[in-house]
Order: sequence, then structure tokens, then C-alpha cells
Amino acid sequence: MKLNNIDVAKLKGTVEALSKDLSKAKKTNRIEGEWNLGDGPQFSAAVEFENGKMKLMADQPTFLGGGGQQPGPMIYCLYGSASCYAATFATMAAMEGITLKRLKVTAESYIDFSKVFGLSENPIAEKVKFILHVESDAPKNKIAELEELAKKRCPAVYCLTNPIRLETTLEIG
Repeated sequence: MKLNNIDVAKLKGTVEALSKDLSKAKKTNRIEGEWNLGDGPQFSAAVEFENGKMKLMADQPTFLGGGGQQPGPMIYCLYGSASCYAATFATMAAMEGITLKRLKVTAESYIDFSKVFGLSENPIAEKVKFILHVESDAPKNKIAELEELAKKRCPAVYCLTNPIRLETTLEIG
């Protein structure tokens, strides 16, 4: 049964299986991309997912020296965060049996590039803002509860609100 474009039976099966072995809840995502040293979009990566593969391209905006021909890295970050937040909200609603008539998210990021250019020590990312537009016959207090669940359980929100260890390795050759 699908509700809000979520396969609830599949989701419940996943939750049941994971409850028996939490180690199976861990997944690794990997992207390998390359910077284009010639003309055209500056970065591309073949991105593999469960049922396919596609090429994504990024290009810095012109004020950062790019051509502005593709979304920039921060736009992809904002898109990923917004889609994750919407997916988490829709999933929480489906798990609670709540039908959504419409779900839309507006995402905004407030970025200060002065540190990127060595002009200040200002934080680069000042804030990210999500505005969730929900239409449903469910009571408003239930929709508010779902939003709280989405904020607590969304992987992208977690990444935005918790320090995450970063490891970098340089290979010269």
C-alpha cells in the first residue's frame, strides 16, 4: 500500500528487519567526481543509485569564477537537504496513516563568501531555513508533531545541526 508516494508495507518491513539487527541500518554513500580543467561545467560525477546511474555536473556561479552553466555545489547541498526533509516528513506522515494533499518545501541558505576569499573570519554558512507547506485534512497539532519528528529524524537536518567528523586524504602523483 502506498500513501504519500511511500510504500508503507516495504517501509514497515525494513523497520522490522532493522529492529532485529541495527548494524544493517548502516549504509555508505560514495561519489567519485572529477574537476574539468577545460571549458564547460567545472565538476562532474557519475552517481550510482539503487536502480541506475546518472552523470551530475556542477559549475560555480560566475562571481566565483565559474560559468554558471549548472547548479553550484551549495545549490546541490540545499536541494539534497530540502528533498531529505520533505522525504522524512512524508514518510512520518505515511507511517502515521496521514494522507497529504500537498507537500512543498522552500529551502534557503544564507552564505557569506568573505571567508572563502580570505577577507574575514565570518562563518561561511549563517543559516539554512526550511519552510514546509502542508495541505492535509489531519489536525494541525498532528501536522506539527510530524514536523517535529521530521526535524529529529531527517539525516540532512542531523548533518546541518551536528558536527560530523571530516577526514581528508591527499594523494599526489
